[in-house]
Amino acid sequence: MKFSIDRCASTPVAKQLEEGIRQWIQQHAATGGRRLPSIRHLAATHGISRNAVIDAYEQLVALGLVRSQPGSGFYVADNALKLFQPAASTPLEEVTNGLWGVFNADEKTLNLGCGWLPNDWREGEDLTYAIRQVTRKSRAGIFEYSTPQGPQVLRQLIKERLRNLAINASEQQVVTTGGGSHSLDLLVRLLLAPGDVVFVESPGYYNFFGLLHLQRVKVIGVPRLADGPDIERLTDLLKQYRPKLFYTNSVFHNPTGSTLAPAIAHRVLQLADQYDFQIIEDDIYADFQQAPTPRLATLDALDRVFYLGSFSKSLSSSLRVGFIAAPATWVQRLVDIKMLTSISAPHFAEQVITTMLQNGSYRKLTERLRSRLSNQMSIALAQLKQAQWEIFTEPTGGMFIWAKPPATRLETIEATAKKWGVTLSPGHLFLPDHQATPWLRLNVAYMQGPRAKAFIEADSQETN
Repeated sequence: MKFSIDRCASTPVAKQLEEGIRQWIQQHAATGGRRLPSIRHLAATHGISRNAVIDAYEQLVALGLVRSQPGSGFYVADNALKLFQPAASTPLEEVTNGLWGVFNADEKTLNLGCGWLPNDWREGEDLTYAIRQVTRKSRAGIFEYSTPQGPQVLRQLIKERLRNLAINASEQQVVTTGGGSHSLDLLVRLLLAPGDVVFVESPGYYNFFGLLHLQRVKVIGVPRLADGPDIERLTDLLKQYRPKLFYTNSVFHNPTGSTLAPAIAHRVLQLADQYDFQIIEDDIYADFQQAPTPRLATLDALDRVFYLGSFSKSLSSSLRVGFIAAPATWVQRLVDIKMLTSISAPHFAEQVITTMLQNGSYRKLTERLRSRLSNQMSIALAQLKQAQWEIFTEPTGGMFIWAKPPATRLETIEATAKKWGVTLSPGHLFLPDHQATPWLRLNVAYMQGPRAKAFIEADSQETN
């Protein structure tokens, strides 16, 4: 086993050793069960410490490439070579592979397509105060489970927030969750079985696509237009399929930033009655809207519609609290599933949100965010027009713009982004069939930095 160790390199010696052994296994097609050099031998051969060798071997064991046999030594794992062979991609893997790039972007790169606010936009003072209040006043909030449906006082506060959107729900129809993704997981478990058909918007929310594939559900895309789903196409698809569920973003749709028009909302509900399907109305961006527009849950009075919201987008991605307002007949089953899968939402986070809703700090925080995002949206739209990007629709607020650069070749877009240290959210992630597309989701909160401006302007210049 020959490889070199550079003690002057910035890479730790143990990491170099791990990589050397990994390459040796791959290059020499080492079969399972083949014995590897002892700790003492490797340490002496390379003039390194025994601890470095132990660390390297332990990491290889954790990766499944090596197995340890107490009293005998280390051996190549039986399935080691399979770990080097790329498996055929599945729809679920296509989604998750793309997400790794979005969530694991290097800290030095600008994540221009991400779905959250920048850290320097976050306001920590009121949040810190609420955390101290909970820590001081509620030992139960720190150490105990919450109730399966969620604390009554928080559900009452959520009920009042819904009333401001003209959604009339009792506190008994509200179930708290660990954020929007948890809400969707619960609803998929509640409403769907393998083989069911679900309609989603295209483009739409990639994480939900992956969740449906995980459940072995058939996913059908309905084109999203500037005023909501394409009703003509939706009607045609309903004649071909009988979906159990239709999933939609009503306000500041992800990724297009568009908002559902009242006439389209009425027509969607008429079709739901005619073809007997349920609707998930994902409204996690509601706090970013200046003047409320009609929701499906308002028009439907929570008959077929499951309405979900979240506090995480505006407050903290780490403080996972969301909620579902459900038709009354489904609530108990929803709570049962929540109790079986997670027992409760994070009680401490629920208590923090309750404190901020009660003292008004959450309301004031979202008012400031709405104003700031609205201003950034106006600037970003003007910036893209100047650079001759094609804009799908002009959002009135929120975080997202769906746009296509003048250079429509994907290789050109990716090369320009890499040149300027920009990470993009690949457009194909937002399409149910994952077709290649030059359209990109842009987050306006990140678009005013020098690298973002350089990327947008450079792509325009390179096509002229």
